[in-house]
Amino acid sequence: MRRGSIALNVFVFSALWLVAALAATAFLLGELYLRALDASLGETLNFQIESLVNVALDQGPGGAQGVALGDPRFQRPGSGWYWQIAEAESGVPVAFSTSLVGSRLPENGGVPTLGGRVTATVTDDYGILVRITTRRLALSDTQYDFTVTGNLDEIYELVDDFRGQAITVLGAVGAMLAVMSALVARFALRPVTRLRQALEDVREGETQSVSGAYPAELAPLADEINQLLHSNAEIIERARNQVGNLAHGLKTPLAVLRNEAEGERTALARIVADQTTKMSEIVSTYLDRARLAARTAIVGKRADTAMVLTRLVRVMTKIHPDRKVVLTLPDRQVPWFRGEEADLEEMTGNLIDNACKWARSEVRVLARTATGGTGLEIRIEDDGPGLGETERAAVKKRGVRLDEKTPGSGLGLDIVMELAKVYGGALDLERAASGGLSAVLTLPAARQR
Repeated sequence: MRRGSIALNVFVFSALWLVAALAATAFLLGELYLRALDASLGETLNFQIESLVNVALDQGPGGAQGVALGDPRFQRPGSGWYWQIAEAESGVPVAFSTSLVGSRLPENGGVPTLGGRVTATVTDDYGILVRITTRRLALSDTQYDFTVTGNLDEIYELVDDFRGQAITVLGAVGAMLAVMSALVARFALRPVTRLRQALEDVREGETQSVSGAYPAELAPLADEINQLLHSNAEIIERARNQVGNLAHGLKTPLAVLRNEAEGERTALARIVADQTTKMSEIVSTYLDRARLAARTAIVGKRADTAMVLTRLVRVMTKIHPDRKVVLTLPDRQVPWFRGEEADLEEMTGNLIDNACKWARSEVRVLARTATGGTGLEIRIEDDGPGLGETERAAVKKRGVRLDEKTPGSGLGLDIVMELAKVYGGALDLERAASGGLSAVLTLPAARQR
């Protein structure tokens, strides 16, 4: 059962991992950038407070009113950048920035100690999120609160822009890495594809073993496959020999028993004759099946269908000179049979010979690609009397003959069906267009070269 492609699985896993890793990277970069800007804002606010303190020391707290801190944002109302100097006890401002005109400074939310400072995040009258820092100092026996604010919304907008750009860049990098991962997986799995191709060549009969150089991870597998093929061939060869030995070992004793029984007329002799005949048939049946199974178990065999049929038609024409045998090959390249050439000859030879025996004048042989394009179809038709549906089912039984006058044992169709079955094919009997019998043999096809 197929479970998907390794290359596809590697690509999907890599892509998902890259998406997660790059998304986390974009988030972390955004957080680091936010922290850096926030720290910079804190340093800027502390610097501005120190600048206000220096002006107040030189010109007095009220003298700072006409002094700009050098940042134009303190001149623009609603900018989120404000400063103010106020008496600590009464909270009355003695100086403030132009940006505070028309609004009031947000509450800090905390009271600084003398010489200390407090910092908070609040919202001003314009709905802008600001960072506010207040420092309390004593000047000429009077305590003053020096307050400066900075716009946090600007920082968040910068962080959002940066995060969007980071996601775009990292997304492009991720796409390139995913493509690279797919290419690497494809390249790394090329030896697997070559090994699969080598196995297919063996199965299709183009080679007898897996050949080629493979990486260290696959070389042992290729060696094991070759050893398995070699072992399989040896086992089948031994099975063939054992089948032959068994056949010779059983046939002689059975023949002796049958001959001895036929010379007697007693009831026991008749029983022995009948039973030895049945035993011979059973032995013959199972020996034939074992022989066929051993032949078809060998991988790496293929036969040229067109060549085999051409040779058989020429032979049958000589054997049956009063019959016209016509071979038709509609395909430009008839599929090769995936199996032993001798088996193909035995199957088609039996069918053509049987058709010649029953034909009135003509036998037609057609070989083509089976429906669906995955197999080989050989159709053999005669213009004889044909068979009814019941008769077609009956002749498929082992040894059944509908006409004892016609030469033959009745085992030809049984051999064809057995061979077709072990190859994964089938034999169907149909009524031909001419009224005769049409034998349709479906077999596995070898890969086209």
